Amino acid sequence: MTVIRAYAAAKLNLYLHVLGRREDGYHLLDSLVAFASAHDRVEVESTPYFSLQLHGPNSLPLLMEDTDSNLVTKAVKRLADALGRKPEVTVKLTKNLPLASGIGGGSADAAAALRALCALWDVPLDHPAMVELAARLGADVPVCLGSRTSYFGGTGTELSPAPDLPEDCWVVLVNPGVSMPTPAVFEARQGPFSSPARFTTSFTDVRELATLLKDGRRNDLAAAAERLSPVIPQVLAALDSTTGCLLSRMSGSGATCFGLYVDFDHAVAAAELIAGIRPGWWVQPATLLNDLSGLEVLEGTLLDWP
Repeated sequence: MTVIRAYAAAKLNLYLHVLGRREDGYHLLDSLVAFASAHDRVEVESTPYFSLQLHGPNSLPLLMEDTDSNLVTKAVKRLADALGRKPEVTVKLTKNLPLASGIGGGSADAAAALRALCALWDVPLDHPAMVELAARLGADVPVCLGSRTSYFGGTGTELSPAPDLPEDCWVVLVNPGVSMPTPAVFEARQGPFSSPARFTTSFTDVRELATLLKDGRRNDLAAAAERLSPVIPQVLAALDSTTGCLLSRMSGSGATCFGLYVDFDHAVAAAELIAGIRPGWWVQPATLLNDLSGLEVLEGTLLDWP
């Protein structure tokens, strides 16, 4: 029996600018999106029925919900419907990433399920049904479907190639155990809109990347998220206090923050320090990879982290 495994990588907004708001209420964005080796895992296999099995340290909230409300279930059933077939698969989702945390989460899981199903059902990833379905499932699903460093524009459906990130680009992800509803953060945002801030050059090393990210680039949702959850500044301060941290920033609508580090050793040391001081926080060292779209691309490269 064939089992297809796909990795749902954590999505990081290295910067996130809000450019405006449409009449229908949706915001227009400009963001540099990268993907980290921290991940959930999705496995699919053919069965005579549909089933979603939930595992992993952050699966409990999902186990308490109706299966039909899970974005993975919606992705599977809507793709099957679009292809004129029955959703006769069992999906095993191992949930390692925290929920509603600004790093893709459910969108990455749905995108991984779609990639795995395409491999199982012999459907090309650029099939028209896939493109339309990804956009309807959620703003982050199209970029997570590609899982490669990209510029994210419009409401999330306008994707453009971005320069490759430097090799050995290490981060520490920290979530203080707080879920942040994205609509509430956008509604709480105040102040003027920003301009696009895309790079015109590539990055020679991680220090140059950090310098460019600090130069007029930020997360426009950070101030609103900090008002809703005052623990976020504590997370950023914890990252800034560690040796080798070049930049700290909140990702997406929060509350997960990341620190960009000079190398692997400093990232791992920082993660161990923060986890020791704040045992209730989710802390994960990871590397940024430019293209994680292959189903097995992460095999043998993932960090073993409890």
